Amino acid sequence: MKNIFTKIAAIAATSAAVVAANNPARAIELNFNWLGDAGYSATGSFSYDETTAPTIISEAGGGATNFLQSLNVSFLDPSKNLLGTYDTVAGGVSQSDFFAFNFDTSTNTLFGPLNVGGGTGVIGEYFFSGTVGDSLRLRQDVNQQGTSITLDENSGSIQVSKVPEPTSMLGLLGFAALGVGSSLKKKQASC
Repeated sequence: MKNIFTKIAAIAATSAAVVAANNPARAIELNFNWLGDAGYSATGSFSYDETTAPTIISEAGGGATNFLQSLNVSFLDPSKNLLGTYDTVAGGVSQSDFFAFNFDTSTNTLFGPLNVGGGTGVIGEYFFSGTVGDSLRLRQDVNQQGTSITLDENSGSIQVSKVPEPTSMLGLLGFAALGVGSSLKKKQASC
């Protein structure tokens, strides 16, 4: 039994080393969550290459981004029904002229103006706008003249969390396998 767990740990360590060696660019992915006062919510993720990103990432407008590789967001009503999902940034290109994003990579916090979601001028699109720490609003376009309505808002609070890296997960699985193996060995020894 000990042999099996030793092999699992070796495979996990080798896999982690191969992934790290073959992937010199270090894309980091973070999730964000927002909850409005009336129960609407937004959840999403964004990524950037942590080897080239500065301490402060500021992006705005449509077209090629400077550092963000991706940003997606989904909006939900108070009953958790999906209202819409948008890829505001895909492949390093912003899809919205209204896009605004500011992130501190040293503290993993969003700050300042934030505008993500729809933004292509389609009636009914949902988008998130405002200023982090002041007021963030979930809005919906009602016409192509720029009129929108506010569905919900909060005091500007939004949470950001780091997504665990696959190599970290492999390492944790390896340690878990070693722990299970150790427990089984103790049980077998006591029998």
